[in-house]
Parts: sequence; structure tokens; C-alpha cells
Amino acid sequence: MFDKLEDLLIRFEEVLNELNEPTVANNQARFQKLMKEQSDLQPIVDAYKEYKDCKQTVEDSVAMLEEENDEEMREMLKEELSDAKKRIEELERELKILLLPKDPNDDKNVIVEIRAGAGGDEAALFAAEMYRLYVKYAEKNRWKVELMNCDEIGIGGMKEVNFMITGKGAYSKLKYESGVHRVQRVPETESGGRIHTSTITVAVMPEVEEVDVVIDEKDIRIDVMRASGNGGQCVNTTDSAVRLTHYPTGIVVYSQTEKSQLQNKAKAFALLRAKLYDIEQQKAHDAEAELRRSQIGTGDRSEKIRTYNFPQGRVTDHRIKLTLYKLDSIMNGDIDELIDSLIAADQAAKLANLNEE
Repeated sequence: MFDKLEDLLIRFEEVLNELNEPTVANNQARFQKLMKEQSDLQPIVDAYKEYKDCKQTVEDSVAMLEEENDEEMREMLKEELSDAKKRIEELERELKILLLPKDPNDDKNVIVEIRAGAGGDEAALFAAEMYRLYVKYAEKNRWKVELMNCDEIGIGGMKEVNFMITGKGAYSKLKYESGVHRVQRVPETESGGRIHTSTITVAVMPEVEEVDVVIDEKDIRIDVMRASGNGGQCVNTTDSAVRLTHYPTGIVVYSQTEKSQLQNKAKAFALLRAKLYDIEQQKAHDAEAELRRSQIGTGDRSEKIRTYNFPQGRVTDHRIKLTLYKLDSIMNGDIDELIDSLIAADQAAKLANLNEE
């Protein structure tokens, strides 16, 4: 590990030196690439430098303790030595986490698809609430949300909604939201006061560049039509809605939120690319079944990941057996504790897997 850290330290200095060269500033592509590399290396370098400083503190304190006779000074040195040793242990764990293989999609924007599942209108209402949850979470992180398409029902629910979240690290946090979300509550239309269980499916997909997924024009049918729906936030009234049908996979995507046909077409293609990339990711994921030992959950779209119980005011994440009694704030986008716990559990599982190897 420490040989690798020394190599990264050398590389960091090389990147800084190259960034200071006048010719690099004139090459924007090279400049951006180096800036990203510097940003990626900075936390590792900072932690490693602090680790080396702590190691030096330990050596210095031990040497001074051997020579020091003043009892008060010896106590200070012992305390300094203890603090440095404790910090070294913390930094060793931090460095192991920082050196874990990084998901190449972590820095990407995301396309989120929410679909109502079992439960009819109640599931559609919950889908709309989950859409608002993610919009509020995005706002707290100062990410931009762009609606791509949605199929609304008259009572304020959504059978399906697709939207893009643009912002640094969006995928690294939201990727844990993929799966089946279950809601337990008494619907407003239920006169007997019985608790109903409904489900929605969330799919979080990284935004994909055109060069990453090439779509053959012969494989696509493009239909242009007037937007349909109940006249809610998703619908405009011009003949600009675009539907794409991808023959090889049977995937159909639809975009109707923009007044411009070109904008709807661009959104539809972005959604299709994300779906095709997601299929390839799932295939690779299935082929590497052994890696699931170091992942939180199976990553399967059909996996039940979380339950929202309204009568008890609780949310339970089944992957890490975490229950929080703050449903109201969670439905208002306060999901940091859930996501941070999932990230920590994922890192711990990967570290344990590395140790086994």
C-alpha cells in the first residue's frame, strides 16, 4: 500500500508541475484532464502527508521521552504520542478506503426512472412523492433537476417519471437508490382504515456520452406527436413530443416536456443511451457474481431495498438493517443519513473482501 502511495505522491507533483507550464493552459482538453487528476489525487495526498507527519511525531516523541527527565514534560510527550498513534490508525483506514477501486461512473450525472408498481393509484401517488423527495435532495446538494418525461394520473400521482440530475458526485450517492421501494399506509380512499402496501421501482442510471453508446439509426424508429396526459407539469400542447423505439431491445422512450421537438429528441436519446448502458452494466454485474460479496445488496432492480411505514413514522433500509424514525424529514429529501450509512457499509464490505484476498 505504501509503495503505491509513494507513487501517487510522485504523480501528484508531476501533475502540479505540468499544470504550471504555460503551454498546458492553451490546451483546454489537456488542462481539464490534469485538473481532474489533481482533484482525484488531492485527498489521498493530503491524508498520506498527514500520516507521514504523525509517524514522524511518534518517532520524535519516543526519542524525546528517552532523554526527558521532567515529569510534566514527559506527560505532555506521552499524550502527544498517544494522539499521534490513534490518528495513525484512523489515517490507515482512511487511506485504504481512498485506494479502493473507484466506480468510473461516480462523477457522472444521473438519469432517474421511477415507476409505480403494485398498488394502483396509491403506488402512483407514492411515485410522485418519491420524485419530490429526490428533487428536494438534489436542491440541498445544489444539483440541477431536469424533467425528461412523466405519465401523470388525475389525482396528482405519476405512473412513471424520468428526470436528470446534474451535479458533481450525483451518481456516487444516488446509485444506492436503485431497487424496489415499499410504502405501508392507509390510503385517503380507504374508509375502513386498513393499511395498504404499495411498491415503486427506482432505477438510477449514469448519464452516458454519445461516444460511449453508439446507436445505429437503422435500429431506431422516431415518432413525433402531440403531448398527451392530464395537463400537469409534464405536458406541453404542441406537436413536439418524441417517441423512440429501439428494435433490438424493444425499449420505448418518450419525451414531451419541452416545446421544442429537437430538445425532446435530445432528451429521448439521452434516456435511451442510459437504458442501453444500464443493460450492459447489469450483464457485466451478473457475470461477476462473486463481486456481490463486496457490494451492498445484489444490485438487482427487483430487490426490495427500503420500506416507508407511515403509521409508525419509520423508514427501514433492508440491505443494512437500518431503521430511522424520521419519515417526515426523509420524505422532504433528508436522506443523507441513509446514503452515508450505505456508503460506509459498502466501503466496509469491500475492505473486508480485500482482506480475504
